[in-house]
Amino acid sequence: MINNLYKEKYRPQYHFSPAQNWSNDPNGLVYYQGEYHLFYQYNPDDVVWGPMHWGHAVSKDLIHWEHLPIALEPDAELGMIFSGSAVVDKNDTTGFFDGGEGLVAIYTTHLVQEEGALQQQAIAYSKDNGRSWTKYEGNPVIKNYGVADFRDPKVFWHEESEKWVMIVACDDRVRFYNSPDLKEWNYLSEFGQNLGIHADTWECPDLIKLPVEASDSNAADSEIKEKWLLEVGDIRGGQSGVAVQYFIGEFDGERFESDYDRSFFVDHGQDIYALQSWSNLPDQRQIWLGWMNNIGYMSKIPTTGWRGMMSIPRELALKDDGERVKLIQKPISELKELRKEIYEKQSFRLKDKLSFDCSEQSFELKAEIDFNEAEEVVFALHKSGAQESLLKLNRKNNKIIVDLSNSGNTDFDETFLLEKEIDYKFKEKVEVNIFADRSSLEVFLDGGEVSITNLVFPELDSEEIEIRADGGNGQINNLEVFKLNSIWD
Repeated sequence: MINNLYKEKYRPQYHFSPAQNWSNDPNGLVYYQGEYHLFYQYNPDDVVWGPMHWGHAVSKDLIHWEHLPIALEPDAELGMIFSGSAVVDKNDTTGFFDGGEGLVAIYTTHLVQEEGALQQQAIAYSKDNGRSWTKYEGNPVIKNYGVADFRDPKVFWHEESEKWVMIVACDDRVRFYNSPDLKEWNYLSEFGQNLGIHADTWECPDLIKLPVEASDSNAADSEIKEKWLLEVGDIRGGQSGVAVQYFIGEFDGERFESDYDRSFFVDHGQDIYALQSWSNLPDQRQIWLGWMNNIGYMSKIPTTGWRGMMSIPRELALKDDGERVKLIQKPISELKELRKEIYEKQSFRLKDKLSFDCSEQSFELKAEIDFNEAEEVVFALHKSGAQESLLKLNRKNNKIIVDLSNSGNTDFDETFLLEKEIDYKFKEKVEVNIFADRSSLEVFLDGGEVSITNLVFPELDSEEIEIRADGGNGQINNLEVFKLNSIWD
């Protein structure tokens, strides 16, 4: 049954998507007893947003997923199950596990009332590796304090204060709380009301501590340090529906202080949102993924029988480039398990164009480009006749241009962004890593310094790749293209 479902037009082959119906935000990402858990916002009855449940899947490798039954369902008293997080209660701080350990989910409840929706924070626990859940009888654990939007709690254990810490979105800012037992919560502070993008409501925050890598120029003189990354979505920022921003700073267990007087974009595409990191990872890595869709047209994308997919998981780092500390996102190394090389060429001049049929819509492309005299290098992907999804690297004007105007089905909604320019100061050489699937493009430049995520809807026969140099000859030092095998076969 699953294999047949995953053959539809536009169905991603190596990105997670539900077998059927609607999905959005990833929730409750946690590693426990050899399994990566992925919960997500789910409507089991339709392909549009509706009464929110927590869908559930598990993986042994972050790549291949097993669908499990729905984890959390709405209830009459508190309402729908909105976004949240999950933790391993290793020391039984809750008392739920008879001195042992288990999983605790922390989530927002959304109750529709005549006077308006009521959003509050609640918890549930599992004693059987997430297969069944019991809602805490004392819910809500944090009542609404008088705002319309109060949601998406991310919880982690803060070692220094020996407390659980929650960051939760509240209208145009985030709030911090702490707790000894995940049941009784104390308000600590707020952040963001006068900083960052404020087109509308903030959502889906995350707070992560990461080591800072030094740039090549000052690596010898640097001391290893750590910084906190605070990520939050803005519901109507950007050009067509969503933007995800991050701040770099310090968190002392009670307050977050930003090092800079502005935020920065997590991603420069139009189709990634609600990023969430895994808790309790076994190898000290920090990994997150996001929902690949856009609030502006989320219910109109032209898929059949399902809607909503996740990005590839991305490993996170921070890098001090001499000007500021910036976020680095790299595709997880486990994706290499899916590779089958289909094209390779080393050290050649790009005089005009190189074109080849890769016979696949789901592939990875890696290249190192030396611009030489070329003013612009263009990657034409999912190409078939006049149809092509264009990534233009314009060194002359220091612009990255994504042009989707001829990428296939683009008229399902007028807000679908057909072209976007991104300012980027190119070096003479640029590393390009592109992950294409049947309905998506994820681009990573220069080891993850830039990521660009977009949905595309090409025809099924669009399997050609073309690389062009404009304004002079370029040089490709290395080009590799891999088929990425389906995770559902």
